[in-house]
Amino acid sequence: MIDLNTWNLTIPVGEPATTISTPLLASGYRDDYFKNIDGTLFFWAPVDGTTTKNAKYPRSELRETYADGKLRNWKYQDADNFLRATLKVTQVPSTGKVVIGQIHNVEGTDPPIKLQYHYKADLQTGVISAIYRLKPGASTLSATVMSGVPLGQDFSYTIALTKAGTLAVYAKMPSTETVRWVAKLDSSWAAQTLYFKAGSYVQDNVGDNTEAGSVRFSSLRVEHNP
Repeated sequence: MIDLNTWNLTIPVGEPATTISTPLLASGYRDDYFKNIDGTLFFWAPVDGTTTKNAKYPRSELRETYADGKLRNWKYQDADNFLRATLKVTQVPSTGKVVIGQIHNVEGTDPPIKLQYHYKADLQTGVISAIYRLKPGASTLSATVMSGVPLGQDFSYTIALTKAGTLAVYAKMPSTETVRWVAKLDSSWAAQTLYFKAGSYVQDNVGDNTEAGSVRFSSLRVEHNP
C-alpha cells in the first residue's frame, strides 16, 4: 500500500495548476487526473493541461510533504535520501517523453535530476534517462540508465542522493539485472533545499487531451536515513 500521508498532488487544471493537500489526498481524493485504486496510483496528464508557475509542461504529480500537509524539504548532507518506485508507463505524448521522478529544488527551476521515460516509436520501446545538473543553474546533461523498456512494461527505479553528494539511479525490469548510473554533484548543491516528486510530468504542450502521459505506480516510498 502506498502511503499518501507523505505527499500532496498537483493536477493540470486551474491557473496556475491546482494543488491537492495531503489530508485531502490521503482521505481518498480522485479525479480525472489521479486515482488510487486498491493501493495502485494512476496519473494522467494531457498535453493541453495547465501548468505550475514557471513551468512549460502539464503534470499530474506528487510532491513530498509531512502528514499535516507541511512541505517536506531537506539538505542532502543531512541524510542518505531515496525515492523508490515500481511503475509502468502506459501512454506518452508525441514527443514520447514523460518525467516519472525528480529531485527538485526550492530555490529555482533547475533541479538536480529528472528521471525520464522516453518512448521511441521507431524502435517500439523506451529508455529511462537521467536528466541532471552537476551544479545549480548549469546546463542539463543526459545519461541513459536503462534501455529496452516497452510501453506497459513494469519496472522499478531508485533515485538516491547520499550525504556525500553522490547521485545514483538504479533501475530494473522483472527479467533483467539491476543497472546503476552514478554521478558526483558539485558541493554547491549543499546550499540548496531539495524534495522528491513522482508521477506523470508530460514533456509536451502541443495537442489536445487525446495526447497525454499516463503512468501507473504499484509501489512508491521515500526514505531519509540519517
